[in-house]
Amino acid sequence: MLLKKPKLSFWQIFNMNVGFFGIQYSFGLQQSAVTPIYDFLGASPDQIPILHLAGPVTGLLVQPIIGALSDKTWSPKLGRRKPYFLIGALLCSITLLAFPYSSSLWMAAGLLWILDVGNNTAMEPYRALIADKLDKTQQPLGFQMQSFFTGLGQVLANLSLFIFPLIFIGSTGSLPTWVYASFFLGAFCSIASILWSIRKTNEIPPSKEELIKLKEKRNILEPLIEIFSAIKDMPKVMWQLALVYLFQWYALFCYWQNSSKSVALSVWKATPENTQAYSEAVSWTGLVNGWYNVVTFLVAFALVGFAKKFSPKKVHAFCLLIAAIGFLVFPHIENKNLLFFAITGFGIGWASMMGIPYLMVVADIPKERYGVYMGIINMMIVIPMIIQTITFGYVLKNFLNNDPRNAISFAGVLLIISAIFTLFIKSKKTIQ
Repeated sequence: MLLKKPKLSFWQIFNMNVGFFGIQYSFGLQQSAVTPIYDFLGASPDQIPILHLAGPVTGLLVQPIIGALSDKTWSPKLGRRKPYFLIGALLCSITLLAFPYSSSLWMAAGLLWILDVGNNTAMEPYRALIADKLDKTQQPLGFQMQSFFTGLGQVLANLSLFIFPLIFIGSTGSLPTWVYASFFLGAFCSIASILWSIRKTNEIPPSKEELIKLKEKRNILEPLIEIFSAIKDMPKVMWQLALVYLFQWYALFCYWQNSSKSVALSVWKATPENTQAYSEAVSWTGLVNGWYNVVTFLVAFALVGFAKKFSPKKVHAFCLLIAAIGFLVFPHIENKNLLFFAITGFGIGWASMMGIPYLMVVADIPKERYGVYMGIINMMIVIPMIIQTITFGYVLKNFLNNDPRNAISFAGVLLIISAIFTLFIKSKKTIQ
């Protein structure tokens, strides 16, 4: 795109990112509701990690391919990235409607695979859209606007897990009735928010030269060829970020898979076999996780200013350290109200994770490859998750005494390591 990008108003940037709200509402349900559903359907503790394999594997396969495809797409009516938003949101909504009808553990696991395909199809082009539409001075606001909507979407998802059990009593089929309400609301939010952004946002059209290239007949394997080519040419700063992400995202999966059971043991002294007490713990954990997302959208925009003043890597390292302290304290708390203080650190860290790392690398990425490189960044996220789902069941059983509280502490240690590696990142360019 050879022309200078026009400056957008705050509300234009807001509207273009509203769709991120629906995507993150869906991810919020995955983080906080899927493990309890697995528990209700009879999963054992060491089965939980492998049952979450859907997310990282689909992210690994889908996001870079969608990124490469969207780089080569142009629809006069919808644009470059928006067709993928729409397809992903439709798939998410349909799957969220079907999920509560899971009659077995493996049906739920299968639907999670489909749900993740939809989420990843919609989310990857959203990162590229920020780089497409905004100049360097507005990109920090664009990425942190996505962090804001991440917090808001996941707050409401987790609040539904606290409020709906109070309203929708009893069970329907194999699952509590509140599961149906939460997932049906998620289906509505997914499609409605994406349609809002599609209607309110116009993409920058390609130049005549770009349009000619886009119309050229392409090999069906070209997206894969482009991915491998981009990895070969990847800037050094992205390899450095990959090391940070290895520890960061392994840690987060440990938390999300074990938070409800950790709270149940530390506060309620209950296991999933004690259905009533465990349901109360799941509900309270939803509220706690909702709080960390409140913190996320409250601090997201403040981090933009700090990143400009102190550099993105210093801000991210500090936020990771704050999150680590919260994780180390979390499993030792027996008063359920004090959990909110511990998880506040993760809320600050989550705000940074959703936006600041992209500021470290976006200036070093060629503009014609925004889509594929944003997909590769997601590969850096999901590969640690795949490693976690494959290895952590063994680690939990043999080294952490099958105790979810120890899993949360382990996550805290990994975040400290991640913070240290963040300080070694060297970006050639700085944000303005």
